[in-house]
Amino acid sequence: MRLNIDNILDLYEKWGSNVYDEKISQIDHALQTATLAEQSGSNGELIISALLHDIGHLVHLEIEQGEVDISVNDSHEAVGARVLANLFSAGVTAPIAMHVEAKRYLCTVEPDYFDSLSVGSVRSLNVQGGVMSKDEVNRFENHPSFSAAVALRRWDEGGKIVGLKVAPFSHFSELMSKLAN
Repeated sequence: MRLNIDNILDLYEKWGSNVYDEKISQIDHALQTATLAEQSGSNGELIISALLHDIGHLVHLEIEQGEVDISVNDSHEAVGARVLANLFSAGVTAPIAMHVEAKRYLCTVEPDYFDSLSVGSVRSLNVQGGVMSKDEVNRFENHPSFSAAVALRRWDEGGKIVGLKVAPFSHFSELMSKLAN
């Protein structure tokens, strides 16, 4: 599956209200994460990366007609990066591809970070490989998108406040279209 802007909007329209493994809907989580990126003064690519970082979950919901098994690692980060690769540069897709590794990384190098995780993030951490080995930490730290992935991961965890009002999806549409290939 390869996506275009209309497909992205359709996925969020159809599956955005799904809560997947959190208490917050997919669309609210996406908007809060993107808002945190925007408020931090991030560049446009990282803001759209934050907006679309969990699109792999929506792709799985679409393929499986809403039936997913949260006890299995769906590799949503790889799926999301892959389906967006024809539309956006690596500045958008690389942090998406690495945001699960960034969670694993932060839980390894900042033990207090684990305590900040939501129940869903703790559960998924276990099926995503848990904390990293020293070799994994070194490899991750040497990746060119390391800093962007870590920033995205921090916003990801911060973007889970039920009932928080933020700008609608349309607020990010122009930027998304501008960055699309």
